[in-house]
Amino acid sequence: MEEFNKKLIHLHYCRGIGSQAIIAILKSDPSLKNIYRLSDPTLKNLTQLSSEAFSKFYNDLHHLYPDKILTTLMNHNIHPITIFDKEYPFRLKQVYNPPIVLYTIGNASLLNQPSLAIVGSRKGNGYARKVIEELLPGLINRGVIITSGLAKGVDTIAHQTTIQFGGKTIGVLGNGFFHVYPQENKQLAENMKKEHLLISEYPPHTKPQKWHFPMRNRIINGLSIGTLIIQAEERSGSLITAEYALQEGREVFAIPGNMFDPLSKGTNMLIQQGAKLVLKSEDIITELNL
Repeated sequence: MEEFNKKLIHLHYCRGIGSQAIIAILKSDPSLKNIYRLSDPTLKNLTQLSSEAFSKFYNDLHHLYPDKILTTLMNHNIHPITIFDKEYPFRLKQVYNPPIVLYTIGNASLLNQPSLAIVGSRKGNGYARKVIEELLPGLINRGVIITSGLAKGVDTIAHQTTIQFGGKTIGVLGNGFFHVYPQENKQLAENMKKEHLLISEYPPHTKPQKWHFPMRNRIINGLSIGTLIIQAEERSGSLITAEYALQEGREVFAIPGNMFDPLSKGTNMLIQQGAKLVLKSEDIITELNL
């Protein structure tokens, strides 16, 4: 791996630092040649981190060893892709605040193929399963990759059914690979590592945090040419994904449902606001020119 990428991944691994601070460092030192020689005050001024965050960052910058990081990644079949690499998904580059580094396990070639995001409630039930089983064959036949967030409910059904029907699927995690969440999807994640793809913007040791999941949604949307919402409550996290999709000019599709069912309130509301109502796979295929 070239020296620049090694240093960028090291920076990304450091605790206390986020993408804005990394961008500030890159603007000051685009090749990262001087990163280990910058003084405390210079770095603190560049990163604008709080004293506590800076202390963690500075410690990791000088006590975490890049070669050791890369060995750990390699030993776990984790392939990091930086935003400067050719393999970085071109659609994801177009979103607001794209991840600087993506950690991937599996078939990374899926990243630049046509993908549809399927998301919905963690309480997704038999109705979601029937809908997904009805829609997937037509989409898989067109070579569409199914992207979701490996959460309970609709996400799990989308991944499992895609695998069952012989399609390819991408799971976007809101945590590092060493802490798969939820626990009950550990086996599903293991299965996906072989012929499908898992990705995360978090280094492998990162534990899941509540705020990671809305952030993860921008990646699910960013990888996809359209987003399909199946079963969502009025205040569902899936609606955040739909919002990201609209902001980035991506198509939003929704499955209608029983007006008395709380799990249909969010999807029915999206349709009312202009999301494309979907009754069959051709509705998505035609809209996206697949």
